[in-house]
Formats: sequence, C-alpha cells, structure tokens
Amino acid sequence: MWDVVDFMDFASLGLSHKILSAVKAAGYTSPTPIQSRAVPAALSGRDVLGIAQTGTGKTGAFVLPILSRLEKGRTRARMPRILIIEPTRELASQVVDALSLLNSQHKLTVALLIGGVSFEEQLNKINQGADVLIATPGRLLDHFERGTLLLTGIELLVIDEADRLLDMGFVPDIERICKLLPFGHQTLFFSATMPLEIQRLVSTFLRDPERIEITPPSSVASTVSQNAISVSDEPKVKRDVLRKLINNAEGLRNAIIFCNRKRDVAVLFRSLQCHGFNVGALHGDMDQCNRTETLEAFRSGEKTLLVASDVAARGLDIRDVSHVFNFDVPTHAEDYVHRIGRTGRAGRVGMAITLVATNEHKQLIALETLIKDKLTWLNQKNLSHVPSLSESSEVKNEIRGKSLRRPDRRRQRIASFRTRSGAVDASSESKLEKEEKTERSGASAGASSLRSVSDRSQSDNDNTPVGLGDHVPAFLMQPILIALE
Repeated sequence: MWDVVDFMDFASLGLSHKILSAVKAAGYTSPTPIQSRAVPAALSGRDVLGIAQTGTGKTGAFVLPILSRLEKGRTRARMPRILIIEPTRELASQVVDALSLLNSQHKLTVALLIGGVSFEEQLNKINQGADVLIATPGRLLDHFERGTLLLTGIELLVIDEADRLLDMGFVPDIERICKLLPFGHQTLFFSATMPLEIQRLVSTFLRDPERIEITPPSSVASTVSQNAISVSDEPKVKRDVLRKLINNAEGLRNAIIFCNRKRDVAVLFRSLQCHGFNVGALHGDMDQCNRTETLEAFRSGEKTLLVASDVAARGLDIRDVSHVFNFDVPTHAEDYVHRIGRTGRAGRVGMAITLVATNEHKQLIALETLIKDKLTWLNQKNLSHVPSLSESSEVKNEIRGKSLRRPDRRRQRIASFRTRSGAVDASSESKLEKEEKTERSGASAGASSLRSVSDRSQSDNDNTPVGLGDHVPAFLMQPILIALE
C-alpha cells in the first residue's frame, strides 16, 4: 500500500505547470486525501485500485493523471488514447464536465459515447480524432462492432464505480472490452465500496495494483446524520409519512428520494406532484433528453425534490443536497452508502432518513452490518399518524380485510336511484328488506345446524375430535347466500 503522505498543495503531486495552472483557474486549492495518494501512484505508471467515500474527489484522482499523460504524444483518427467507462449516462456526462473544467490549457477532444443520443454526432467526434472516450459499456461496444472505433491505441483505462459496473451484470462486457485493449495498458479502478466477491473479479483486470484505501470500505461520511423511522408496508401509509417528514424537516433546501423500483418512482412522483410539491423524477427507462433536463432542473434549484431510482445513487455530484430520503430500504446494502453519499458532500452537513417497513428489517440489518453502525430511530411524536412496528401489521390486515369484502350491490343500486330521483319506491325498499331478512334467517339456520352437529360430536366423546376438530372453522360460519326468485 502507498505510504501515507500529507500533500499540502497540488504542486507536491508531480503535476506539470500547465495542469497546475488549470487547477488554480478552476478554483481548487488543495488535493483531497484520495487525490493526494492516487495521483502520484497513477503518474508512476502502476495500476491503481482506489477506495474512498463518495464525495471525496475520486473523479479528480483520475482526471489529473489523464491530463498529464496526454501532454505527451498525439492521437490518431479513430484511435483514442484514454478510455473511461461509467455505469450510467449521468455519471459519464458528469466526467465530461469535470474534464472540460480542467481542459482550458490542453484543448483536448472528448467523445461521449452513451445511449439515448445521436449515433452520428458521436461518430463525428471519433472521426475528428478524440483524445478521450467516456462511455457506457453498451454504446462503446456498438461503435466497435460497427467498425467506427479502434481500441488498439488505448494507453490508460479508467473504470469508475467499479463495483457497480461488475455487480450490474456488466462483467461480460468489461471482460470483452479489456481483451480488445493493447497489452500493457494502465488500469485505474475507483469505487466507494469493494465487497470481497467484487475484489476477486477486479484481480483479473489489474496487474499488481496499488491499493489505496482512504477510509474503511463502505464507510459513510461523518457529516451525514443517519436516521430511520418505522412505517407500515402499505404504500399509501408510507407516502403519507414521507410527506409529513418533508414538511417537518428542519433546514430542508432540496432532497433526493430513492425508490428500489422504477414503477415506484413514477407512482411516488405523481403522488407528490398531486400534493403540490415541486418534484421531478429520474429513472433508467426515461429517454436521455428528459433525464438530462430533470437533472439540470434539480441542480439549478428549479426542482426542490427528485424522486429517483439507483441510477442517481452513484457518483452524481450535486453539492448542496441537504436531505436524502430512502423511501425503500435498498435491496443491496452497498447501495445505501452511495445513496446517502449524495448529501454531506465536501464537508457539508447532510441528513439521511430511511423509511423502514415491517418487511424490510432484513435489509436494514444487512446495511447496518455493512457500515458497522446503527441508524438513529426518529421520535414520531411530531407526526400525526406514523404506525409503529406493532401497528403496521394491524393496519395492513385492516386494509386487506376491507378490500376482500364484497359490496352490497342491491344497496348500491338503491342508493344510486335515490341520488337520481331523490326518493325510492316504498314497495322496492320493502322487497329489499324481506330479501335481507330471508338471507339472515337462512344464515342463522345454517350456523345453528353446524353448532348442533359440533355439540353432538362433543357430547358423544369429549376426548375424540370429530370432523375438522373440536371447533368450527371460521369459513364455515360465513353467511349462506340463498338464491331468491
């Protein structure tokens, strides 16, 4: 592991004057811990495996070595020198912005290869001789298969959010891409979490890497307050609790609300919109134009709430997010670290609140085990109705019981008739009462006969159960409907 050295400024990292000038112009004064250790290791030519919390400057840790490498040599048409792979389109676009910010002195050409945008525009960038490719795996392989791109000139490969790429099923794509690259290229892996099973996969792509671990894997920034609140697993009750949390949250400027499923994102978005909240939605099934527009609206403050799937959990740098709400406890514990990493960035204070339903305690235990910490349970006294864990099942059973009841269609018809005419014929109402009386008497007779059979059975031999046992099952006690002529 790289020796721990505290660099006080960027000049100590071994960067050129041109890069230092660009860094100063961008407003950066001192490197973060991951940058202080990863940049010298990368400049030495070694492969790097960097693990650090979200919001600690991992993007700068690989952008600076990229600029340093591109100061020497030149790029040929369709043969870029640098390849950066990102798991989502939003992250890829964000890296383009970071490069553009530091590219003032270098004038490098950057090609963004992501789905949902024009293929021809991307092809024009490649043909012009792009120095850097920033891509998602699928679109990168599309270009290669069409013969519009050669990867034999790649000198440096960056795999950002490595655990997410490998865990999302991109392993075959990453393996194929690595086989297309020339032997001897340098590889940089960066992520906030690195489970053991992912580390075994990483070992196949890196050669004697320099492991740089700034903080314990899967740790959370100390500036983020982690809280939980118990709710019912009924979606309507859950949404009601969320609205009250948003309204009662002190100092809430904006917030990201995470859901596990895309369809839940859409439902929650419509619900909050109907209740007058200024909200946007973001998930993987949206077209790229809408995704970009929504994200920019949230960044600029035009939208104060963003309901999102885990597509927004990884690496998005929206610096001033005050709150994160987990509407669902994440299925994968590692996603929790990335979700709440959207707040409390760059030393700012943030608040994370997780809504824990009765059927989500297994996931809660998993994430607390991962982060080696316990979430703080919020006091519910300021909320008018937040069911406790014991109440949640009762609420669920009550709602479920109501949904199974069959409506009284004759009463509905008469009520509808009353609404239209303002009155109901006395003979019709009398007939309805007679029918209901007959049904009740039939049901009572059936129940009495069942009880008499049970009584006789018990009197014959008290120690020997008869039929289904020494009691009458509840379903046999249901009223018997009698067909009336």
